[in-house]
Amino acid sequence: MKSGEQRRKPAFSKDKRRRHRHYRVTVVYRDGEKFARVYTDRVKAANYAERQKKSPVVKAARVTEVGG
Repeated sequence: MKSGEQRRKPAFSKDKRRRHRHYRVTVVYRDGEKFARVYTDRVKAANYAERQKKSPVVKAARVTEVGG
């Protein structure tokens, strides 16, 4: 490649549909069992975690961002 030339970007790097984040909701039950579910919407993930926390069998529910 000669100096001054620009590299072409691949078509998928311009694809806006691919730009989203993933949020994992981890639910820990009183008996020690764990369950996780992944959302692309932070609000939906937070709502799910809050709903799970209301259950008497749930010890903890947390939302973490995953991926890079």
